[in-house]
Amino acid sequence: MIIFRTLVFALIINFFTSATVVLDFNHVERCKDSLYMGTPPRGFIDTKLKKICQRYADKPRYVTLYDPQKRIPVYSAYTFKKTEGDRRVDYPWMYEPQLAEIDGNGNMMPFPTGYLHMKFEDSQAVLNDYSDVVLYERGHLNPDQHQSTPHDRAATYTLTNVVPEIREFNIGPWREYEEQIRIRLNNFCRGTAYIVTGVTTRGNMIRRNNQDRVAIPEDVWSAYCCTEYDRNAPHDVRIRFPTYAALAKNSKDGNRVHEMSVQELEIFLKNNMDVDQNLQLFYDNCISPSPLPLYLQHTI
Repeated sequence: MIIFRTLVFALIINFFTSATVVLDFNHVERCKDSLYMGTPPRGFIDTKLKKICQRYADKPRYVTLYDPQKRIPVYSAYTFKKTEGDRRVDYPWMYEPQLAEIDGNGNMMPFPTGYLHMKFEDSQAVLNDYSDVVLYERGHLNPDQHQSTPHDRAATYTLTNVVPEIREFNIGPWREYEEQIRIRLNNFCRGTAYIVTGVTTRGNMIRRNNQDRVAIPEDVWSAYCCTEYDRNAPHDVRIRFPTYAALAKNSKDGNRVHEMSVQELEIFLKNNMDVDQNLQLFYDNCISPSPLPLYLQHTI
């Protein structure tokens, strides 16, 4: 009996530490390290949303909150890795098996070249959803140019990390913003930078076979948190630390990216997303510790 109980306990532990669709992110193996202070954004209240610890090659990579009804991520949260900014496009597109069934080792999987069971199409976007859509690009929320190792970059190529972005927006203002943030964090963030990027929707959908398939974002937003930064940076850079945010329309025109404080972004999201009034993207608002000793902090 003792051996049996031990075996059952081990199986339970294995499930909760290896399954990609998780109940929470409170463990390193459930992507806790992808979140500032190990804490996910607070205030997302839809109980149908799925928490995904994105795993690739048996290692947790980043966090995604996924909407299986709209078949897009609500947000992806990740740690920024310093890079030269080159883009890789030779990775295979992948899907998340555990949105459809609870088994396997928890890793994302490349789309097969042949038949994919309908249960996977019911729970997430598939390649056919994007194959005949000329207006939209597959827009990463965790972009590959914000990652450095081949495995971390490959892990961004899952459709659970992708939303339909208007082509002109994707290759124009938003790509320029991603590059701007890459340079800023490369040059002035001295510790770990945490980024959360997400979308709002208004009900517009990509249709396939006369069915609503994938929600089209109305807005794309992003925020970063880096509490250890270069305090000798130029003033126009320093005011954007420890945390800052951005918002843009996913459209062909009028799609300029507006940078703003995280608090301003949170006010916008409270009015445009299914969140409660306690919405907080970063634990304790990413308050940066003072560089001064405690006895000097209140003397200037």
